[in-house]
Amino acid sequence: MNWKNQLTKLFNTEYPFIQAPMLGVSTPEMVAAAAKVNVLGALPLGDLPAGKCTELIRSTRKLTDKSFAVNIFVNEIPELSDSLKKHYSDTKQYIEQLSRQHDLDVTLPAIEEIRLTNYHDQIEAILSESCRIVSFTFGNPDTESIRKLKQHDTILIGTCTSVEEAIALEKSGVDALCVQGIEAGGHRGSFLGSTVPQISGISLLAQVYDTVSLPLIYAGGLYNGRTIRAASALGAQGFQIGSLLLGSRESMLQEFEKQRLRNIDEKDIVLTRSFTGRYARGIRNTFINNLENSSYILPYPYQNKLTAELRRMAKSVQNTDFMSLWLGQSINGFSGLSTSDILRQLIEETEKTK
Repeated sequence: MNWKNQLTKLFNTEYPFIQAPMLGVSTPEMVAAAAKVNVLGALPLGDLPAGKCTELIRSTRKLTDKSFAVNIFVNEIPELSDSLKKHYSDTKQYIEQLSRQHDLDVTLPAIEEIRLTNYHDQIEAILSESCRIVSFTFGNPDTESIRKLKQHDTILIGTCTSVEEAIALEKSGVDALCVQGIEAGGHRGSFLGSTVPQISGISLLAQVYDTVSLPLIYAGGLYNGRTIRAASALGAQGFQIGSLLLGSRESMLQEFEKQRLRNIDEKDIVLTRSFTGRYARGIRNTFINNLENSSYILPYPYQNKLTAELRRMAKSVQNTDFMSLWLGQSINGFSGLSTSDILRQLIEETEKTK
């Protein structure tokens, strides 16, 4: 299989694979391990403060001399109205009571205590560290931010979950698109129209390919040679690999979390807004069952900030019923090998697949 294309040239890699930037999972070590196989590593910065972004970028540079992408959240933040404050207070009280009923005595932050990140500060940190490739999700940066990034010859990768979003991102001047299928684990990158997933990854990829002229990276359900070949046939030049790496040696997940993944059943995987206020695909648990169809879900990022301490405490006592564990629909063995070995095996398998 001839791997060389627009994306390998753009990223200066041998293979058009991208290690997914999974916040809370991907580490500097994972990025470096991906780069070792001559694919694009991606460092998740999410909504971390600018200082933490700088720290992680420098830590990654100590491990690899190859270029890697950094990924940020560029979502809009809802206005902090009186009704939102009331909703927050009611939700806080409900979650604390639910937690105590399940032997987790946790005090969640008041709304005045939470700190929200402005992605403009992250961009300044990224530029000061001369990062060559920036991907983003949950939205589209404002015109001035894109202008500033392009002035520094930054390669931009936007995330779309609909044709409408793909068109908007192309018009804004990005260099490539990550087309996120409904099968993908973790948060949906939606930012225009309905946030409820309505189109399958196969249909979405084919329609985006027919609509825009940018090189496409596909994310969602990729775990073996056949799925890579299928995405390629539908127009993808690049392939973002996420869930396949959850159990890897460099994953930030603890061993009890990896074991939970290895015992997963397809009926356990759901889309939920319960933990963060945005749709994300992961493992169903007690918290999701109690919250999903309730009125106790705040808009992102307030729900995410509210539940952060609950998730941290639950993880500290290995209680998977009150923590988020994200993964896609394609169940695999969640190998404990290194990221390098997992990606190398995937490349070799794809080359042998007809």
